[in-house]
Amino acid sequence: MENLKITKKHHKHINNPFPSTPSSLPLIRGTLLFNSQTLSTRKVFPVGKDFQLLWSTKNGGQLSISHQSQPTRSLWSTIPGQAFVSAALCDTEVEESRGSFVIKDANARLICDHQTIDDIRVIGQLPDHHDLLEVANSHASSYLTSSFKQRHDQLSPVLLITGWLFNKRKKRRPKNQSGIHKDLHFEAAASVPSTKVRYWVVFDQKNSNQVGFQVRVGQPTSDQLRQRISSTSSGRYQRLRQKLRKFRKRRAGWFRFFARSKGFIALSSPEEEVGLKFPEFKQFNRICITYSSEESERFYGFGEQFSHMDFKGKRVPIFVQEQGIGRGDQPISFAANFISYRAAGDWSTTYAPSPFYITSKMRSLYLEGYDYSVFDLTRHDKVQIQIQSNSVQGRILHGNSPPELIENFTEIIGRPPELPKWIISGAVVGMQGGTDAVHHIWDELKSYEVPVSAFWLQDWVGQRETVIGSQLWWNWEVDARRYKGWRQLVEDLSAQNIKVMAYCNPCLAPMDEKPNRRRHLFEEARKLDILVKDKNGQPYMVPNTAFDVGMLDLTHPDTGAWFKQVLQEMVADGVKGWMADFGEGLPVDATLYSGEDPISAHNRYPELWAQINREFVEEWKTKHEGKDRDDPEEGLVFFMRAGFRDSPRWGMLFWEGDQMVSWQANDGIKSAVVGLLSSGLCGYALNHSDIGGYCAVNLPIIKYRRSEELLMRWMELNAFSVVFRTHEGNKPSCNAQFYSSHKSLLHFARCAKLYKAWYFYRIQLVKEAAEKGLPICRHLFLHYPNDRIVQGLSYQQFLVGTEILVVPVLDKGKNYVEAYFPEGETCPWQHVWSGKLYPEQGSKTRIEALVGYPAVFVKAGSIVGETFLNNLRKSRLL
Repeated sequence: MENLKITKKHHKHINNPFPSTPSSLPLIRGTLLFNSQTLSTRKVFPVGKDFQLLWSTKNGGQLSISHQSQPTRSLWSTIPGQAFVSAALCDTEVEESRGSFVIKDANARLICDHQTIDDIRVIGQLPDHHDLLEVANSHASSYLTSSFKQRHDQLSPVLLITGWLFNKRKKRRPKNQSGIHKDLHFEAAASVPSTKVRYWVVFDQKNSNQVGFQVRVGQPTSDQLRQRISSTSSGRYQRLRQKLRKFRKRRAGWFRFFARSKGFIALSSPEEEVGLKFPEFKQFNRICITYSSEESERFYGFGEQFSHMDFKGKRVPIFVQEQGIGRGDQPISFAANFISYRAAGDWSTTYAPSPFYITSKMRSLYLEGYDYSVFDLTRHDKVQIQIQSNSVQGRILHGNSPPELIENFTEIIGRPPELPKWIISGAVVGMQGGTDAVHHIWDELKSYEVPVSAFWLQDWVGQRETVIGSQLWWNWEVDARRYKGWRQLVEDLSAQNIKVMAYCNPCLAPMDEKPNRRRHLFEEARKLDILVKDKNGQPYMVPNTAFDVGMLDLTHPDTGAWFKQVLQEMVADGVKGWMADFGEGLPVDATLYSGEDPISAHNRYPELWAQINREFVEEWKTKHEGKDRDDPEEGLVFFMRAGFRDSPRWGMLFWEGDQMVSWQANDGIKSAVVGLLSSGLCGYALNHSDIGGYCAVNLPIIKYRRSEELLMRWMELNAFSVVFRTHEGNKPSCNAQFYSSHKSLLHFARCAKLYKAWYFYRIQLVKEAAEKGLPICRHLFLHYPNDRIVQGLSYQQFLVGTEILVVPVLDKGKNYVEAYFPEGETCPWQHVWSGKLYPEQGSKTRIEALVGYPAVFVKAGSIVGETFLNNLRKSRLL
């Protein structure tokens, strides 16, 4: 992107603790005009074999897409008389600080907000058609034709909409002697086009339940661009330019931050700015698609989101990054932002966003590609998607229920494989400390009869101590100082059907100070030229806490083979699974082997990271001989946190990243539930969180330490996720651990047995996830979409499959919850501990939930419910 300016703020230590909202394009609204000679009053156009587009001239003109099986139900429609495509020329400013990114729309140099429709045409069979070549602008025809020729299963007919985008130069209206305008409609009538540009919209059927759309904007003439860019913007956009200009001029010390309601931090020193001066534009770099919504319509999805389930009324940015420390919860967000620039993040920051949603009206849409986009849902009657590009592709989905829409979505983006049974059969014990520590904890777990499936030893690779805790950045080999007798440890655990898991990431630290290393992976990668480069062609050293690391260039053709060889050594040492950490921090000014736009590559990077790990797992399975190859109890598995739209295709298992060890909503235990349920709507069917959270803070004034109560309630929560895995956290000595006391060990054993009791059902759900993309843990909206109370739920309760209802305790000191039993169920819910039935639909009931007895319900009389209760009795939990 030529119009890109990047400012590095890695080393700013005094910052605004209440950073302002990044500047962005306002919601663009323009008029729609059409050619009445070529477009009749009302006409239906076929889109493929199963969809249709309705054109109506009523109220200024409107388009509507529907499935031919339900022609009166609109899947997508424009707003009568309003433009549905607009384009803009904007500067882009990015501020970056240790994996956190702020993307801003700077100067709005040119906005074409009005639209004409010249023609709507059925262009016939593709790719053999010739009609498209007759479109007036040859370069756009070539673009669209080449795009279609990539597909050989194209369903016909295809619909092409052409016209112009333009803005208006308004003339001063004449006044009479009293100063009153003579004609109230003069302004619209007297407006004349200042700049116009051609656009093309194509609708084509992809399969029986998806219709694709493509939007392409052409190039205005150079004379028009020079004229518009050199002049000031008119109308309401002049205020935007003035505001952005004032932002850039502000220079203030930290003591002024508290006096401004919408503060702005001054740009850092010139040597930290790595962008280019904004040159003369050659083409538009923003496309906006606007369409209708209903005031009561709720929007769910957008990937793994931690603060909200419903996004109506919000602007949702789709960009992979660190989720932040606090994300708005106080006082931790204040401290994190003050010490490190925007380190707290906000309600929208996430490791794994996705440009996909489902609404309460059973409408669903997603964008293809990896461009930065923002979904503006702030208006009650419309949606506007703003995309940083001059073209966009996406799909509109047809389905009658949330499960059907999820199944249709994941049919294209991909679904996870079935997990090896060993990882879902018992507790995954996360710990560190070495061989002796493992033996000690193992002995204790055996004495409490804890079902254990694996030990996850993250310090197997070694570690560095930093101000925020232990960081795993050495290299991927056994740390001989801690794990003496490693081979014997692996054999001893294996004899008890317990696996060993480890850790890796795509970032390599120089290890000159480690003389006893077996391999120097950073130097190997540097010599192979497979590291991400900076603008000078040198390895890009990315700041992370107290040291810098190089990142693997996953677009380089040699990176995969080299990294898989490293993984092979790890597996040869007895490792059966690993955390594939990071993936969200690719700098947006990096130079990649592929030469692609680094902002788009940034969103694609976690998918490439998952793909390499997954390819290794599949190749290992293919090459491995003996019983491990086809035994469901064996097999390799990895889990990761960063992702994008297609990550479910490549990832095997996900975890939610680094929550605070707190009860708070935006970054504590409640956010873990929201993240689990929101991601499940977007294809992340197999997901879980660290038991107890990860981020502890032990500052002189602000302290966040994992309490025993929080740990126990998190155990109860995660006893109903796909994987039951502990984590000591970034500061183990500050946190209560499952092994800290007899009480915590006893509770851990109870929750592990509770997790084990529905193992039979978990196997079924994992298989369903692989076949249909449906999540293990489900928001009630999936199965009770018409219940208005269900639509408003976030973290309060969730389903496991369809047969188990969980109402977790998520507040300190609470021994009760309020359970809601949804409308539309055919049988009563049965409380697992008391056996009491709750047949009342659409009702709320106060339920006792003492520690060790979380509020859990099963469908009375169901096979799953009866088997679950029997297993609880066998485990002496009932």
